[in-house]
This record gives sequence, structure tokens and C-alpha cells, in this order.
Amino acid sequence: MDAISIVEDEVRELVRRRGLDPRHDLDATRALIEDAVADYDERVLSGGLPDLGERDGAISRLVDTVSGFGPLQPYLDDDQIEEIWVNEPGKVFISRSGISELTPTVLTAEMVDELVERMLATSGRRIDVSSPFVDAMLPGGSRLHVVLPGITRRHMSVNIRKFVCRAHTLGDLVATGTVTDEAARFLTGAVRSGLNVVVSGATQAGKTTMLGTLAAAIPARERVISCEEVFELDLSVRDWVAMQCRQPSLEGTGAVPLRTLVTEALRMRPTRVIVGEVRQAETLDLLIALNSGLPGMTSVHANSARTAITKLCTLPLLAGDNVSSRFVVPTVAACVDVVVHMRLDKSGRRRVAEIAAVPGQVEGDAVATETLFVERSGALVKTGGFTAAAERFTAADQEAE
Repeated sequence: MDAISIVEDEVRELVRRRGLDPRHDLDATRALIEDAVADYDERVLSGGLPDLGERDGAISRLVDTVSGFGPLQPYLDDDQIEEIWVNEPGKVFISRSGISELTPTVLTAEMVDELVERMLATSGRRIDVSSPFVDAMLPGGSRLHVVLPGITRRHMSVNIRKFVCRAHTLGDLVATGTVTDEAARFLTGAVRSGLNVVVSGATQAGKTTMLGTLAAAIPARERVISCEEVFELDLSVRDWVAMQCRQPSLEGTGAVPLRTLVTEALRMRPTRVIVGEVRQAETLDLLIALNSGLPGMTSVHANSARTAITKLCTLPLLAGDNVSSRFVVPTVAACVDVVVHMRLDKSGRRRVAEIAAVPGQVEGDAVATETLFVERSGALVKTGGFTAAAERFTAADQEAE
């Protein structure tokens, strides 16, 4: 057994005896570790024990192991790292500024199992053979996704998305070059006017960040209810209730799906509803809510603003055989007002690639769209005006005065 493992065992025994919670009693745990390291160094002088090495480095490793998530903790503490994933114990990757890197960290299968168990301990969620997938939120707000072997080929797959959000308003996105000032002013007006906004894009394109910055433009007097699979949104809204889904119990009961959250949100006196992301039949419930005149926002995985609208016309069909495109297509045309499409380029930069309007017409079996801003030669340029919403923009301006 190496020196770090010896001291770790001693520290864990002291933590147990003193009734400390290493995740919350950080100062007390660190002080205990420093004392344990000092004591061990004194015992090394008498011989018979392996050398601990550089003292400060040993203390940091022990703090990460006992109070944090071991070898992964330095990556969680690094604000430049956006995502961490473990394909197998010997392959730990990170994403820094949108670019993936293979790290020198090498784990064992036992270490991965222990880390996942500790990560899930505070979440109230579980993973086992009957439920081989899990989504959970870590204490620091990062999102954890785990898949067990049997679904994966050999090893447990672990993803930790950190949501290193450096933008809280559309003005912040203008400063980073994600969106132009003109487009940001349009989107601010759209939100204040109560238009329904859909944010589309690929994974890690910045959809959640865009939703958060759009929500910052919601008038202060409004009451916002958000519904998510797992808490991701961090809104700067005064009157806000956040809800997330719940997994079934060991008996298979008590599950709370996203559809239920959307339905329940309507009973909570909202003036605006935000659904973090629609993937399945909950799209129908959101459309019904928006069709009642309640403003809202959501995000969806799509390759363009146009395909986002097509997907919104398709997903509600998953709700049942009694739901037809004859109902869904005109409902989407009537409910959705603006689509903001995000893109992650090869350099890792996130930007708005397109903003499209939905004027409300149906052409054949497709919802008509109108491009308002589009990326040309690396710049977002305005291509037209959204005349269908002119009256709502004017009314919102007058109300603000």
C-alpha cells in the first residue's frame, strides 16, 4: 500500500469517528488531513513507512479524494473545462473551450465504480441492472450521466457536464461575439413582447446558456415556471420555480416524467413557462400550453431553424395515435414565433448561426418560416423584418414606458 492510501484510510477513520461530512465540512476535513499528514511525516522519520512525497501536493490529493471526487476533482475545479467523460478507466477525456482532450489520468474499474457511487449519493438517484442509465446533478451543479456495462460494451460510461456559464444576459453574449448587438436587441424585444422562442442546435452548441440569457430579458413582474429532466437552467428571475423529473422507485413507482411537470406547471399560476429541452411526447403538452396564450421557451436538438420546426411538428405524434399532423402542424405555426439556431464551430466557439421567424402560415404540410438573421462569411447579418409581430413589439414598448 502506498503512502497516500495509508493516510487516506487513517483520515476516513478519523472522519467517521468525529462525525464529519467531508462534502460540507470542508474546512474541518482539510484541517484533519493536514494534521494526519504531519503525524505521518513524523512516523516516516522513525522508518518502516513509505515516504509521502511533497507535502502540499499530498494534502491536495487527499482533500480531492476525501472531500471531492478524487482524480476528477481538479478537472471539476478548473473553470476552463466544460465537460469530463470516462470511456473506460484508462481513457478520461475533457472538453476545454469546445475542444476535446485525452487526459493523462488513469483510473481503475474499482475507482470508477466508487466515484459514481459517491456522485449519486447526494442526488437521490440510483443506477442498477434494472435502470442502467441515470441522469443526476452533482453538488456543484454539474450534470452527471452514467451508463452501465451491458448497455456499453465493457466499461461504465460517465459524462459530467459542468455548465461553465460565463454569460447571464444577452449583453454578455454580445461581448463574447456569440450574437450581434442588433440581433440581441431583437431577441430582447421578442422576449419582452411575450413571443414564444425555440432555441435549436447540436449538443454543446450553447442552447442552455442561450435559454438562460433570454430568460434574463423577461420582465421582473412575471412568474416563471421551468421544467427539466435534470436541473440545468440557472435563471436570474425574481419569481421563479424550478422543477425536475424523478426516476421510479425500486418498486417501479413514483416516476415523474416531463409531461407531468409541464401539466403541473400550468396549475402554478405561471405567466411564462420554460421547458429545458423537448425530446418526446412532452412537446405536445408544451404546444397545448403555448396555444392557450401562455408565453414560453424551450430548446430542441436540430441542424437548423427549419429542421427545428419540422421536429416540433413530429415529436408530438409520439404522444399517441389520436394525435395527427393535421392538428400539430397548424398548432406549431400558431404557437412558435422565433427560432434561434446555435452552432459550435471547429475552433470550439459557440455562436448564433440563424434567427428565423414563424409568421403563422402553413404551406402545404409545412410551417412557413422567414429568415431574419443569418450567418454570412462568419458574421450574423440581418435579412428581413418580422412584420407579423410588429404590433406586439409596439405594445411591449408602450407598456415599458
